[in-house]
Order: sequence, then structure tokens, then C-alpha cells
Amino acid sequence: MRLYDVPAPAKLNLFLHVVGRRDDGYHLLQTAFRFIDLNDTLDFERRDDGRLLRDGEALAGLAEQDDLVLRAARSLQQATGSRYGASIRYIKRIPVGGGLGGGSSDAATTLIALNRLWDTGLGRADLMRLAVGLGADVPVFVFGQSAFAEGVGEILAPLDLPERAYLLVQPPQHVSTADIFAAPDLTRNTPSVKISVFADWQLAQQGLFGRNDLASVVYRRYPGILRAAHTLHDLGLEVRLTGSGSCLFSEFSDLSVARVHQQKIISKISCCDSGGADIQAAWACAGLVEHPLRHWIDR
Repeated sequence: MRLYDVPAPAKLNLFLHVVGRRDDGYHLLQTAFRFIDLNDTLDFERRDDGRLLRDGEALAGLAEQDDLVLRAARSLQQATGSRYGASIRYIKRIPVGGGLGGGSSDAATTLIALNRLWDTGLGRADLMRLAVGLGADVPVFVFGQSAFAEGVGEILAPLDLPERAYLLVQPPQHVSTADIFAAPDLTRNTPSVKISVFADWQLAQQGLFGRNDLASVVYRRYPGILRAAHTLHDLGLEVRLTGSGSCLFSEFSDLSVARVHQQKIISKISCCDSGGADIQAAWACAGLVEHPLRHWIDR
């Protein structure tokens, strides 16, 4: 049995506030997650020998113990006692180290797909418990819809977001999330907000809500990302860092407008001017109402 071209969508943090820090060092966050139609894809072929094999150009330099896809598959095997294994092929389109949750999304898609391929029958709550052990961003992809997140990212409430499109740009730098959260100059006491305040802001269409508390630290440590943000500002756009970066986005009510600005950025890249040199790629993306695999989970 096989599953081909199974999507793993990227996410955006529409805002990201650091509201505290636990005694164990983990940061307390508030954020809003939205999926976009930039996807990795994975192929799964069931094996009867219990082995987990992987293939794909993106695996270069990625040790098995650091591979979230393999960790997700093993966690499902252990939780269910499944005798099956899988051959898994990765096709990466989501930039690594961009704050778009590509690895977390791949792990969640693996849980959902193998739950179907192995007929293990776990529901959403069971899969989310496995997801929590894999990383802070993995649960929202199993949750399957836009979400307001609190705690360390595991407390999720559904959001009904308006239709939006996004211009996404990728600077060439890779950001270390651990280094950003460890920075002494990171703001860690932003006041908490209620989900209703965020929801009302979205309905009023007042632009991007709040801020990303990680952005100022990222910009100080990675001036190329700051220059990329200035390039978007110079086009008259409101700019937001997603996650810990390095990718930046702007929001639009219509995908066609996002595509116009994408072409402007691509022109800058091809001309290699001062702005384009700080941007490696650009995408025009639609915001998704829900995860494309949401209904692969029965309950």
C-alpha cells in the first residue's frame, strides 16, 4: 500500500508575543497560526518488516536521530505496537530555517499518513499527544485548522480567519531558534491578550495584529534580514517576521495583488541590486481555511 504526494503545508505566525518564562526555561507564548499553500510533499510505502527507510535530496547532512519524520514514525510505532514500517520520500519546498514550520509539518503529516497507512486508528487527541513530544509547532498541524496558541504552543483554540493572501520572502540567512530565545535582550514580558481581541481585530481588517517579539533580536543579529524587511517597506508594505525567521511576509486581501508584489521582488533579485541581494526567493501564497489532511482523522 502506498500514499503519494501527501502535503505538509507551511505555517505563518500572524503575531508572536513572548509573555513569560517557566522555571524550566521554556518560554510562554501567544501566537496565531495560519497554514498557507506552500507545501512539502511526502510519499509513503508500507513495509511489512517494520523498518523505516528515508529518501530525498533534503536529507543531506540530516542525521537520523535529528529527523522529525523518523521520530514521528517511531513514536507511532511505539504507541500502537504496529508491526509495519515504511519507505518515506521527502520533497522539500518549504525553506529550512525560515520560521515556516517545515520540519514540524512533515512530522505531523507523517503521523497522520501512517495512522491511515498502518490502520492504527488513533484519533486527533491521541495523535496530538504524540505530536507534543516531537516539538512545540507539531501539534497545530495535527489540530488541523487556524489556531490561537498559548503556553509553549500546545494550548490551541480554533480561529475563523478571513480570506487572505501573503507575499512571502526568504533571505539567504538561516536563523538559530535556540539562540534567539536564549538572547538576553529578548522581550519576555509582553502583556497577554484575549483571543476575542485578536478575532475582533481580524474582522476589522486593520492590518497585522500585534508584533513578533523575536524580530528585534533577529534583526540585530542578522542585518541581512533587516535589509530584506526594508526592501519590503520601500514597496509600501507592512512586514512581519514569522516564527524566529528568517522568512518575512506581508498580508493582502487578494492573491493577485500578492503576485504583483512577488514579481517586483523577483525583478529585484534578477537585477541583483542592493535590495534583491538580501532576498533569495519570493512566493505569493493563499491562506488556507484548514490543513489539507484535517479530514484524514476520524475524530
